[in-house]
Amino acid sequence: MSEALPPNRTADLVLTLKQYDAQVAGCRSLFLDKMHDYGTAWRILRPSSLTDQIFIKAQRIRTLQEGGVQKVEEGIHPEFVGIVNYCMMALVQLELNSEDPMELEPAEATRLYDHAVSQTRSLMERKNHDYGEAWRDMRVSSLTDLILMKLLRIKQLEDLEGGAKVSEGVDAGYMDMANYALFALIHLA
Repeated sequence: MSEALPPNRTADLVLTLKQYDAQVAGCRSLFLDKMHDYGTAWRILRPSSLTDQIFIKAQRIRTLQEGGVQKVEEGIHPEFVGIVNYCMMALVQLELNSEDPMELEPAEATRLYDHAVSQTRSLMERKNHDYGEAWRDMRVSSLTDLILMKLLRIKQLEDLEGGAKVSEGVDAGYMDMANYALFALIHLA
């Protein structure tokens, strides 16, 4: 039986869910707009290629955070949005197989995206229950570092090709990275 949260923790959770859902809505909107323009061309990417795309975005964020010269107009915020969306794409790819159509119907792609978000949100709620609102006291730069660490772990797991001994799996890593990126977006809002 789960214990009820104290009133202040309940209020914190309500605020977190409101802010989280608002950031997800922005990410989802961009995903849908890009799907309108490009279809589901991302389906050609293997999960390992999506991992590399997330790595590129996280590395760029870190470079910008460390005061690197910015020569491309997109800033840190759109890169975190990209991380969320690439994580959702990776989770969808893990659910599908080579027999599934390359070009998904928009309604099906949206359903799969929403399912991945739902799983990711559920994980965040469980972890937030156990860890409290610890992420609120974290720096955005630390969230970036956690994303990069998770990426290195996922790359290692991908290279092991299923031979991991104690890992939660790459799907849990993608969900954690999406949650870290969403927490960063909340901080940046």
